Amino acid sequence: MTAAPSSREWLAEFPALYDISDDIWQMDVGKAVRMQVPRGTVLFRDGDSCKGYVLVVSGSVRVQKMDPQGHEMVLYRVEEGQSCMLTTTCLLGSRSYPAEGIAESDVDLVMLPLKAFEHALAGSEGFRHFVMHNIGERICDLMLLLEDVAFGRMDARLARLLLKNIDPGAGKTGLTLNRTHRELAVELGTAREVISRLLKNFERNGLVELSRNQITLCDLRSLQKLLDQN
Repeated sequence: MTAAPSSREWLAEFPALYDISDDIWQMDVGKAVRMQVPRGTVLFRDGDSCKGYVLVVSGSVRVQKMDPQGHEMVLYRVEEGQSCMLTTTCLLGSRSYPAEGIAESDVDLVMLPLKAFEHALAGSEGFRHFVMHNIGERICDLMLLLEDVAFGRMDARLARLLLKNIDPGAGKTGLTLNRTHRELAVELGTAREVISRLLKNFERNGLVELSRNQITLCDLRSLQKLLDQN
C-alpha cells in the first residue's frame, strides 16, 4: 500500500463533494491522503480501530463478515464514487470494525483523517449531508440483503446471483461464469456444500453446465422462473 498527499482531482468522482464550497470543507479536504492498494490487501479486520473516512476513487472493496464456523458472508461492496458505510458508522460511534474489508481489485482510494472528518462533519453542512445520505443508502441496501437472507429460498437466490453475473455485451461467452462454488457461497452467506448441491441439481435439470471453476448458463428462462416462483 502506498500513500501520498492528495491533490484534488479525485473530487471529480464525487460530484456532491466537488460542489461543496464552504471554507471548512475546503480546508479539511486538503488534508485527505490518497492511497494505491494492491488487489488482495486486507484494508481492515474485525476488531481494528478506524483511522479515517474512506472514499473509493476506483476499484472495489468487499466488506464481509465471518461466523464462528468460518463461513463468510458479503455485506456489500464499496466501488468507484462510493464511501464505506461501516467505516463511517465506526467513526461516528467511536467503535472498532465489526467486519473485514478486502480489496477485490487494485484500489485507488482517499482517506480523510479522523480529526479532519470530525471537523468537517461539525462545520460543513454540505459534507454532513453527503455523509448522512450515503449512510441512508447503505442501510437500505443492507435491509434488502437481510430480507433476502431471511425470507428468500436459496435456489432462487442462487439463480438470481447467476443471472446477475451475465455479461450482456459478451454474447454467448457471457453465459459462462468464472466463479467457484466457494465464491458463490460467500456471496450468499451459506456453506460451499449447499451451493455445490444446488448447482448439481441445476445441472441435472439442464439449467447449467458445470466444469472446473466455471458455470455455463444453459436455460435462462428456467432460472428466471425460479425467481418468479419465490
